[in-house]
Amino acid sequence: MLRRNMTQAALVPDSPTLSRGAVALVLVALAMGGFAIGVTEFAAMSILPDFAAGLGVDAPTAGHVISAYAAGVVVGAPILAVLGARLPRWQLLIGFMALFAVGNVASALAPTYHWMLVFRFLSGLPHGAYFGVAALVAASVVPLHFRTRAVSTILMGLTVGTVLGVPVVNIISHAHGWRWTFAIVGLLAVTTMALVALFAPRDPAHSDASPLRELGALKRGQVWLTLGVGAVGFGGMFAVYAYLASTLQAVTGAGSDVMPWVFAVFGVGMFMGNILGAWAADHMGFKAAGVLLLWSAAALALYPIAAPHLWAVMIVVFLIGGGGGLGSILQTRLMDVAGDAQTLAAALNHSAFNTANAIGPLLGGMAIAAGYGWTSTAWVGVGLSLGGFVIFLVAWLTGRARTTT
Repeated sequence: MLRRNMTQAALVPDSPTLSRGAVALVLVALAMGGFAIGVTEFAAMSILPDFAAGLGVDAPTAGHVISAYAAGVVVGAPILAVLGARLPRWQLLIGFMALFAVGNVASALAPTYHWMLVFRFLSGLPHGAYFGVAALVAASVVPLHFRTRAVSTILMGLTVGTVLGVPVVNIISHAHGWRWTFAIVGLLAVTTMALVALFAPRDPAHSDASPLRELGALKRGQVWLTLGVGAVGFGGMFAVYAYLASTLQAVTGAGSDVMPWVFAVFGVGMFMGNILGAWAADHMGFKAAGVLLLWSAAALALYPIAAPHLWAVMIVVFLIGGGGGLGSILQTRLMDVAGDAQTLAAALNHSAFNTANAIGPLLGGMAIAAGYGWTSTAWVGVGLSLGGFVIFLVAWLTGRARTTT
């Protein structure tokens, strides 16, 4: 325990030098990037039927576009985190958002399905690295005991993106075409670059930082187990969300005027889950992850029953969104177990989540294509959530054993 506390104290200053107002501006700037990422990640799923028709493919095939973005996150997070180890974090954040802007504008102009796959992969490359570095910057400007809440603020930008950004972009896209979704995200990315340049602290890179030191995170078993919890357990939510619009059309009978409200309800669920997840992490530690995984499994099991009824499905979608609180819990867990390889470990958290974002829609699409129906994605989700819970148990029990010895 003493060793863990010493590690944490070395990572986060007990008495930040920034004023409370300056800290708030830093967090808002970082959260804007989360907002942009939340819009592109979740709005792309919500307009899946639109760009499927526009690119001349069916919905399960269009789901590969979602998986391509997720694959970009998985690949880009460790590579960019390691390559950028010697650069100041504020410069990294601006560079990541620049790449993100280019990828999304290119997606808006994609002429064919195959080019769309390429551009979504490019857009995903900076996603995990941005969140990882932003989480470290957020944690560095607050006292240690506010660390989880500061990290959750960055992720809250993503959840606000699902509550406000996704419905608004849905309305614009349905009125003017799906390509506007990605054009708007490009503009949000440029806005983030300006805010980070104005408000992020100009801390230099750590004198001992190096790609080799960052790679040291890969030697730690608890890092891999924590990443496994996210990679498998979060897949359940994405399995359902990726095909939610199609399910609302085919099973619920909802029109395009209703869909933005359903996605807003999901976003509210994520927003509340993020707040409660941060609170639970402060009071329960890593055990909060296990609670949220069981919550997700139970909520997903209700989805097939609720799907034919609009109000019922809105309640269940809210409950499924609540599982999004897992993000901040695992982010701070990685800060505890990664030692001095913080940047890579923090970025890999989002590789793990986007492994889930790739696995969930892929397995859900396979279930639909096999003829099991649109709501079969829920049973895929239940299996993934319970799989994540099993990995959590291994991580928790082995971590306790190591602490007691």
